[in-house]
Amino acid sequence: MRIEKQLIRPDDWPLATGYENGILAGPGKILFIAGQVGWDKNHHFYSEKLVPQFEQALKNTLTILEKAGGVPEHICRMTCYCTNKQEYLEGRRELGKIWNQLLGKNFPAMSMIFVSGLLASKSVIEIETTAVIAEE
Repeated sequence: MRIEKQLIRPDDWPLATGYENGILAGPGKILFIAGQVGWDKNHHFYSEKLVPQFEQALKNTLTILEKAGGVPEHICRMTCYCTNKQEYLEGRRELGKIWNQLLGKNFPAMSMIFVSGLLASKSVIEIETTAVIAEE
């Protein structure tokens, strides 16, 4: 059985190199969002700290989700890769506040994996997301 795939790229974002930021697949409207890091749409980091990068990575994720017609409640799965376990543990309260502001009480299936480094050298967090967009 063949599925349809639609590449999702917010209108004002530059073309990605070697990946897509989002792929909408169906039937069932499953959205796969590539790992988002804490940079802005022009790949600029404003901080090397976990908390602000986490917030920006979630905002990037939500921008792609919205472009595909989704809302935070459609997020079903997230995998997070973090380079600093201690900073994560120390920042959990603040990370939770950011989560509640951006995603509310939606809690998808998640994994937090601690790694020695990420491809974007200034990145300390990367978040992969899968969402199922509700059919109208």
